[in-house]
This record gives sequence, C-alpha cells and structure tokens, in this order.
Amino acid sequence: MKIEKMSDWEFGFPNDGPIIISGPCSAESYDQLLFSCTGVANQGAHILRAGIWKPRTRPNSFEGIGEKALPWLKEAGRITRLPVIIEVATPWHIEAALNHDIDMLWIGTRTTVSPFAMQEIAQVLSGTNIPVFVKNPINPDVNLWLGAIERLSLAGLKQLVAIHRGFNVPDSSPYRNLPMWEIPLRLKEIIPEIELICDPSHICGSRSLLMEVSKKALELGYKGLMIESHIQPEIALSDPSQQVTPEVLGEMINALSPSFSLHYQD
Repeated sequence: MKIEKMSDWEFGFPNDGPIIISGPCSAESYDQLLFSCTGVANQGAHILRAGIWKPRTRPNSFEGIGEKALPWLKEAGRITRLPVIIEVATPWHIEAALNHDIDMLWIGTRTTVSPFAMQEIAQVLSGTNIPVFVKNPINPDVNLWLGAIERLSLAGLKQLVAIHRGFNVPDSSPYRNLPMWEIPLRLKEIIPEIELICDPSHICGSRSLLMEVSKKALELGYKGLMIESHIQPEIALSDPSQQVTPEVLGEMINALSPSFSLHYQD
C-alpha cells in the first residue's frame, strides 16, 4: 500500500505541531458557517470542516442543509485561504463535492463499516487522488477499517488518513464512544505510513472531556485533531454538547501547545 505523508501534500500543514481540523458539526446557515469557520481560522485551524449531509439513526431529525451549503463552505475557505473538508457517503455526494471543488473528503463511521459502500466510493474516486480521511467503523473491528483504506488505495488514492472517533459499544463509561486506543494503534502497526487524526468531539460527546482526550491523542503521536466548533454551541441543531466556541478552541490549542514539539518532528 502506497500512502503519501501529509507533509508531501500541496497544502501547507505544520511539521512542528498537530493539524487542527475545525468547524461546526453541521452547516446551518450562511452566517453561522462563515462566522464559525473564520473564527476557528483566526484561532489557528488548518482545515475547515462542516457537515453538509448528516446521517441520522431516525428520520425527521435535522439531516443537514445539503448541497446548497457547499458554496458557503467553499467561500469560507476562500476568505480564510484554508482547505475545506466534508463527509460523503454516496456517489452523488462525491459528484456534488467535486463539482464544487471541495478540497478533501471524509468517510463517516457508518459508511466505513460497509464493504459494498466503500467499494462503490473507491470506484467513483478512482483517478482523482483527492485527500480522503477514513473514520473508524462504528464497531471495534480493525479489519473493517483496514479494508476500507485498502479499497481506496487499490483505486489509486494515495492521500489517505485515518480518523479515530471512538467505538459504539455498550458501556457505562463517561464517553459517547469508547476510545479503545489499542485499535487505532494496531492499525498504525499494520500501516505504519498512515497518519492518525483524533476526533475527540465524537469520542467525548461532551466538551468537558475534550482536553483530556486531545492530550492523550497527542501523547500517542497522532498527527492532528478534528474538533467541532460553533459560534453558539448551545443552540446548534446537532450535537450541541460536544461543540466549543472558536475562542475555546484557541484556548485548547494554547494549552496543548507545550507538548507539540515532543511528538511532531518529521
């Protein structure tokens, strides 16, 4: 499997600290998205994120704004001069993202778990080599995660990253999804060249736990963090309890910065 280092990509990512991916859980309006994204950019984010299509367990809940939010996110990227990333789950999502010149894609946990869906996505992306970040499957199975990455690699994609967002298993722990750190570390043993990004927002489910999990990930040598940020988290239409304001994101980055040089030397 041939995977390129993120430092070799066309984007200007830091070598002496983690890559910070941030933005709201969901794009809700033009103003909300723009203010959230410019806010996290001012606090040091390197990639802007937002949910455009939101997978929901049950219908009639907020499932995202859809394609009309793609130009909003791209405009935020133009203003901040940062790349933008969205979740895709179907060939139609991918087509819309490519038509709007979205810079990067991530595959969500509910999609990673399906070999059929991953094969279809790999076929659609074949020949593009757009950066693709693959979240761990919802259940704790390293082979499903590995298989999803392998399908993309076999389709010719080389700019691949693994996102650890925890595993949904019955447990009475304080986490929304158990970290089960041994699984991403096992993936790294199998594919040493893959970079790990931690998504503490979905591991924690609560902003009060974000620092603890973020620090643990950096101590383990993860390449970066994906942290959800909203200008008004308390009124967010999805996952309000795990999002932070851009200002709090900046405080987190500053608090974590003393350990950067210990773990991020190419």
